[in-house]
Amino acid sequence: MKVGFIGVGGMGSGMARRLVGAGHDVAVFNRTRAKALAFADAGAKVADTIAALARHADVVVTMLAHDAALADVVGRDGGLVQSLAKGAIHIAMGTHGVGVIADVKARHAAAGQILIAAPVLGRPDKAAAGELGIVPAGPGEAVARCRPLFSAMGQRIFEAGPDPVAAAAIKVTNNFVLGCAIEAIGEAFALVRKYGVDPHLMQEVMTEGLFGAPAYKVYGKIIADGAYDPPGQKAILGLKDANLALAAGEAVGVPLPSGNVWRDRLIGAVAHGDGERDWAVMALEQARASGLEPT
Repeated sequence: MKVGFIGVGGMGSGMARRLVGAGHDVAVFNRTRAKALAFADAGAKVADTIAALARHADVVVTMLAHDAALADVVGRDGGLVQSLAKGAIHIAMGTHGVGVIADVKARHAAAGQILIAAPVLGRPDKAAAGELGIVPAGPGEAVARCRPLFSAMGQRIFEAGPDPVAAAAIKVTNNFVLGCAIEAIGEAFALVRKYGVDPHLMQEVMTEGLFGAPAYKVYGKIIADGAYDPPGQKAILGLKDANLALAAGEAVGVPLPSGNVWRDRLIGAVAHGDGERDWAVMALEQARASGLEPT
């Protein structure tokens, strides 16, 4: 399949390499051209513009950090709406708000193009290994056509129906639950530390008992070890996710009180200069609030 890929950062690079390795005809575009050039040796083409990439591809994947980047890539002069052929498919795989996905869907529909929202679940190591969870939503025929791409990048595919907005809502909600869980781990470890307990022991008690899920194992260990670098998910992007969740709740009248605590911890982390570290640095904010030295 002829595929264009826009956004080869921490997550996108692993995903694009999976597509190349699966034998797809891949062209890449990245705002920082040097990152795109790294794919030439892997067998991918490097496009100089979004328009050139769109001319190459039947399907364009975007893996972008935030809503503004997606809106720009789609709507700018020479962007996807202007450049994709009628009937071509855009797969938006980043974490985006429900509002921007609804807007991008409408823009593509007006141009005779198709949007699939397919946000991913997992960290960069899972992307590189092709072990992501993927939540695609869009017209059924288009999703079926793109299933080989999803299979190359992911281990589990959770089809979410015909409306791309549903996939965005699932991803935002999943990140809400995960972010609140990480924040709660930070609270728990601060509490036991005040009683002289090694957080590694608390992490073992949690994960060998009722909380044996990957989220508690992965983030509990990061927090117990104080291993916030390199980041899997940056705190500054976690703050974006918190704002997306709260906005989604506000739009439909669903209060998310835990989300406010999650967001405030991330604001504090960014204010203390930790925005580029793993979003588990929320635990450092809890430690500071508890009168503890950071681990």
